[in-house]
Amino acid sequence: MTVRPRQTRQRVEILDLLAGLEEFRSAQQLHDLLRSQGSTVGLATVYRAMQALSDAGEVDMLLAADGEALYRLCERKAHHHHLVCRSCGLAVEIDGPSVERWADAVAVEHGFADISHTLELFGTCRACRAAG
Repeated sequence: MTVRPRQTRQRVEILDLLAGLEEFRSAQQLHDLLRSQGSTVGLATVYRAMQALSDAGEVDMLLAADGEALYRLCERKAHHHHLVCRSCGLAVEIDGPSVERWADAVAVEHGFADISHTLELFGTCRACRAAG
């Protein structure tokens, strides 16, 4: 069971900001956006909030190619994957039934149970291809 993080003023500011974004952003980028809007939320608070919201399943987190954690507000709570544009960061939530079947089969084959996984697909979206 996941515990929902306490809704502080800072978390509400962060969630409001995330609600207006379609792309994944780093904690630093979120902090910069908050500061540009006049917020006094500190960078350490943004990092802690993003970790807590990610742990609670309220935001999606993925690792960029350089290993930096990127966050986005979840559109749906059910397990899903992402298709992410390398250029603009646009993210689309996708289902992957064949991935789910494969993961389950590999787990059974090797005697594992209670598995979890993430899958992120990276490419270039239609708008970025047209602009490039």
